Amino acid sequence: MAKFKWAADFFGSLKFRLTVCFVLLGIIPGTLIQAGMLNSYEKRAVSIRTSEILSQAKILANQIVSNDYINDVDAATINAQLEQLSAIYDGRVMIIDESFHIVRDTYDLDAGKTIISEEVINSFYGNEITKYDSENRYIELTVPLFEKAAGETETRRTLGVMMVSVSTDSINLNLEYLARSTRVMGMVLSFAVIFIAYLLGNLLVRPFHAMSKSIEEIQTGYGEDLLSIDSYTETALICEKFNGMLGRMKVLDDSRQEFVSNVSHELKTPLTSMKVLADSINSMEDAPIELYKEFMADIGNEVDRETKIINDLLSLVRMDKSAADLNIANLNINELLEQILKRLNPIAERQHVELVLESFRPVTADVDEVKITLAFTNLIENAIKYNREDGWVHVSLNADHQYFYLKVEDSGIGIPQDSIEHIYERFYRVDKSHSREIGGTGLGLAITRSAILMHRGAIKVFSTEGEGTIFNVRIPLNYIS
Repeated sequence: MAKFKWAADFFGSLKFRLTVCFVLLGIIPGTLIQAGMLNSYEKRAVSIRTSEILSQAKILANQIVSNDYINDVDAATINAQLEQLSAIYDGRVMIIDESFHIVRDTYDLDAGKTIISEEVINSFYGNEITKYDSENRYIELTVPLFEKAAGETETRRTLGVMMVSVSTDSINLNLEYLARSTRVMGMVLSFAVIFIAYLLGNLLVRPFHAMSKSIEEIQTGYGEDLLSIDSYTETALICEKFNGMLGRMKVLDDSRQEFVSNVSHELKTPLTSMKVLADSINSMEDAPIELYKEFMADIGNEVDRETKIINDLLSLVRMDKSAADLNIANLNINELLEQILKRLNPIAERQHVELVLESFRPVTADVDEVKITLAFTNLIENAIKYNREDGWVHVSLNADHQYFYLKVEDSGIGIPQDSIEHIYERFYRVDKSHSREIGGTGLGLAITRSAILMHRGAIKVFSTEGEGTIFNVRIPLNYIS
């Protein structure tokens, strides 16, 4: 299994893929160039050989006509030239008269026979024909033998045809030698390309190995706090994103540790208070009924504090479930907000905060009543609790054809600019001392944002420290799963 895993890791690695790309980029063009060179050489060599033979054949054709060789094939001079042409180019020359009879064959094989072919017939019409047969390796050409014209305007009669067939074995031998040479060069070049590609692959992935090592050192606690590999733009960007993620994780971890400490304290404090109160009552003999009532009221308050912390924790756990757990129903949002404000109005009155609801139109939407109520309650309750005495909270509701909009505006203490981007993080609290005084756990806005996002909605915040805060919520009227 270890061998298979090593092979899978190697063949799936960036180094292997880069090496393959470099090899292909080096070998494929070389192979195409090699094939193109061989093909070009063959065409060029055949073209030159054809031109040479055609030139010699035309000269010889004029001499044949001048010496009336067709009617007197025993002319020693012409025969010598025909034999010379045949020997020089390793070919065969045939002279054909106008009756398509072969009157001279340098191979002495078909003399006296009749030959009728497309090339011969075309030459009798005055055309010079050349053909290269690459499969059988020969060049064939036919040259018409024109009768000498008495005047320039007189049409010349074709007395016969000279057919020349020349072997291209010498060209093919040169071509094979060139192909062997280029194959050897190609193999050497291929090995060089593979070696260079492997080196380049190692060189290019080296920054990523350095990143992996640095991340491992950071995990074990022996590396630097920040990742810094700027060999490429991509590695620098990855390092920047990683450092940002690491920073947020550290903030989250610090907040979580502080939350655990705070929650432990918050959970322990009410229990301790209740234990002290209960022990005090039990230690008193014949304590007045008024004292019993006072102690029991204090115990009830501590139970409420404990319940608040536990409820927030349970709400956050429920929000972590998928959106499939939403219990969607069509609700009247105006009535829902009126009920929320009715429940929160006693808190606002105790803190001397004016609580106002303004609805611009009737709104009904597909929502989960429990979760959306919790979200709106957290927003409005925070606006009340983090307000100043004799302040105000303005809640407004509006809608269009697609969304409904909730705006919660207050005259409270505001949020510092450096804390706005963190307020939705779990366990994060802007003013820790003030949050502890009013019983905050740092979970309310995390719960609110989760509920809104589960409804495919959005939430934005605008705040000025010391002046107040505005939360804008947008939620679709029709829920689409």
